[in-house]
Amino acid sequence: MVLDITGMTCAACAGRVENALKRVPGVSQASVNLALERADVDVEAGVASAAVTPAALAAAVERTGFGAHPRPPSAAERRREEDLREAERVAAERRQLVLLVFSAALTLPLVLPMVAAPFGFHLHLDPWIELALATPVQVLVGARFYKAAWKAVRAGSGNMDLLVALGTTAAFAFSLYMLLMRGSDAAGHLYFEGAAAVITLVVFGKWLEARAKRGTTAAIRALMTLRPERAHVLRDGVETEIGVDDLRPGEHVVVRPGERIPVDGSIVDGESEADESLITGESVPVVKRAGDKVTAGALNGAGRLIVAAVAVGEDTTLARIIRMVENAQSGKAPVQRLVDKVSAVFVPAVIAIAVGAFIGWLAGGHGIEEALVAAVSVLVIACPCALGLATPAALVAGTGAAARAGILVKDIEALERAAVVDTVVFDKTGTLTEGRPALTDAVPLANADIDKDALLRLAAAVQAGSEHPLARAVLAAVPGVALPAVDKFRALVGRGVIGTVEGRVVAIGNRGLMTELGVDMAPAEAAMGRVESEARTAVVVAADGRAVGVLGIADPVRHEAPAAIALLAARGVRSEMLTGDSEAVAAKVAGALKLSAYKAGVKPADKSAALEALKRAGRKPAMVGDGINDAPALAAAEVGIALGTGTDVAVEAAPVTLMRPDPRLVAAALDISQRTVRKIRQNLFWAFVYNVVGIPLAAMGVLTPALAGAAMAMSSVSVVTNSLWLKRWRPDFSADQTTR
Repeated sequence: MVLDITGMTCAACAGRVENALKRVPGVSQASVNLALERADVDVEAGVASAAVTPAALAAAVERTGFGAHPRPPSAAERRREEDLREAERVAAERRQLVLLVFSAALTLPLVLPMVAAPFGFHLHLDPWIELALATPVQVLVGARFYKAAWKAVRAGSGNMDLLVALGTTAAFAFSLYMLLMRGSDAAGHLYFEGAAAVITLVVFGKWLEARAKRGTTAAIRALMTLRPERAHVLRDGVETEIGVDDLRPGEHVVVRPGERIPVDGSIVDGESEADESLITGESVPVVKRAGDKVTAGALNGAGRLIVAAVAVGEDTTLARIIRMVENAQSGKAPVQRLVDKVSAVFVPAVIAIAVGAFIGWLAGGHGIEEALVAAVSVLVIACPCALGLATPAALVAGTGAAARAGILVKDIEALERAAVVDTVVFDKTGTLTEGRPALTDAVPLANADIDKDALLRLAAAVQAGSEHPLARAVLAAVPGVALPAVDKFRALVGRGVIGTVEGRVVAIGNRGLMTELGVDMAPAEAAMGRVESEARTAVVVAADGRAVGVLGIADPVRHEAPAAIALLAARGVRSEMLTGDSEAVAAKVAGALKLSAYKAGVKPADKSAALEALKRAGRKPAMVGDGINDAPALAAAEVGIALGTGTDVAVEAAPVTLMRPDPRLVAAALDISQRTVRKIRQNLFWAFVYNVVGIPLAAMGVLTPALAGAAMAMSSVSVVTNSLWLKRWRPDFSADQTTR
């Protein structure tokens, strides 16, 4: 169950919401993402989902002082809600900007004397003017912190807003007390500028943070916009416009030029080009004709298509992509769980440190003013925003960039495991190879009095009646050629085919069929030997009982495969292959691709065993495959990577999916994983550094409240900005690829 959460400002807020949800009876696990403002709730096994209602969960969240409402089940409703949320974010960002400008305009005269002093300019404001400038900032601009702090106190917990409210109130109240007691003689002992500067800087940081968070969720919003809300369907021969949620599998959908395709299906009529770039990452439009499959969200070109719907609504590829991206972005790294535990005790610990600093300064013989400054500085610099944003900001930006490139990561654990992969094990058929046979040789025999074109025409005419993959390979070699009719066609399972073409009895098949038909194989042996020495399947063509030619058929290596292996090698990653094919074919492919190792004749059950053996040997293997037989190995590997063009079983078994059959994306997936994990670690390092270094300096009186506020604001901004660099990432397929 997914809830949208409103009102969170820091990691402590997210922790409060999470704990409140976990306390609801029947909830086994809850995970709250600060950047996405989302909560994912799992129900205990054996507990009916009806027993844990969205209303009960929302009520639990609202008791902690935050808003919550369940995410709509309909994709169209979710898109409209996301549009509303985005509009609200924009409006809130603008309100924050107005508050920021107002606050900065009043704060600038207060801090100007402090800024000018090192340059020899001695400016002074009348203390009563300072009060007049600082009061609107404290009362009006700071009201948001007081409201949020009060909610936290009522819930029996602390958050960033409580720290800001305590620190600035202490500084403002002390200054007001001094002014009332001493009047104008209090000049030089007032901290109105510190309180105002902290509030202004925090508002500035929040405004920058809001802008950055909007940018990190751009990937999901972009995917949501791909799904049209209306579609044209043929019902009883009449074209009718309906909502996409009303479409049913099997219906014929009309896709006009320039429209987005609303369903997964196959074309029954029409020809066009489809731009699938935002789904697969492939920038070149793909030609689509009758019989071709199309994907929901693809942009139709200049032709009119009629598509038979296969998957609609939440069952489409696009809907699955959105769910996978959302699930990945809402997950938590193990290191983030440690951060959550730290954040839970962070605010009370900071308050204790601030009180300790105050008492320590007084005990050391210093005045109440110096003690108060130290305590306020501790409260201000310790705001844990950066800790709360360190992981989700990098995670959202990284998985969003990967999704735009056609790489879908299901969860954060997969991302972390992919970052340490040192061995990639490939399936052969459909992964390193095209997965469909292609004609590689057509050799007319010397004594047959037939040329290559005539040989192919004769063979294709007979194969036109067969659905065998080898037959399709022959037919694909003669596109557009007019073929004579075939009579008396027979398909002989496991041996070949026979038919009569233009009065000649033509047989195509293996040695067994030729022997059965009494065909003399001697003239064909040399040609067959050459073909088979190249690890290709040799097929004999005979006419009227005499061998006339040899065809070579093989599953060709994908043209991207050599580059894929080279990219992995450049990263220091071994490439191995497991295949059920013969030793000769496996050796040929492994040699052509310069693989580190390979195993042939491997059964599906043995593939997973081979992965387990690599893990026992200390390797961190990833498995790349596309078939049902690869599913156990995909699940057994450190990281399973499925080609999105493969079977649903393979895609479901693998935590990483490549949306187009380009093996070069394997190296790209490892690259973005490493970069994202590195950003998470960098963010956590800087977040902790700001606090570990800043809190002691503040307690020792080195930092003023204004400087502490600036450091706190910059910590959040630096973490989010560092994460946003991931949005610039694109797959690098250049030869000079090194681990970065």
